[in-house]
Amino acid sequence: MAHLIDNEVFLAFSTYATIVILKMMLMAPMTGFFRFKNKAFSNQEDLWLAKNPEEKKKMLRPDDQVERVRRCHQNDLENIIPFIVIGLLYALTGPDLATAVLHFRVFVISRICHTVSYVLVLPQPSRALSWVTGMLTTFSMAYKVLSPLHL
Repeated sequence: MAHLIDNEVFLAFSTYATIVILKMMLMAPMTGFFRFKNKAFSNQEDLWLAKNPEEKKKMLRPDDQVERVRRCHQNDLENIIPFIVIGLLYALTGPDLATAVLHFRVFVISRICHTVSYVLVLPQPSRALSWVTGMLTTFSMAYKVLSPLHL
């Protein structure tokens, strides 16, 4: 373990992985924010704010903003978890520090741009380009891990 703590690539990976994990974790409170802001809930037990049965009916509904944030959060789960696993394996292959940091930064920036473009409903292809950039970055690291030099 002491060897990893002294490894600059591993430390860089740890920093950028933490950033995207925290970004992903913040999507849950953001979903809650939009639920309360738009008074749109999906569970009966969440309707305690309603004053009467009619208001409860109005609050138990899907909402475009809430669903948009939820889909963005789901997309984070589908992309950040593979980045964490593959990025860790990549960091353990002993890549050049500058190349590794470039991979980590590009991925983090792409995920932040993806979230901004998703939540603020920016026109396409902004969201698609940020998603593709992150995906290609993860595939690039996976290629390095699977390259013949490491088999």
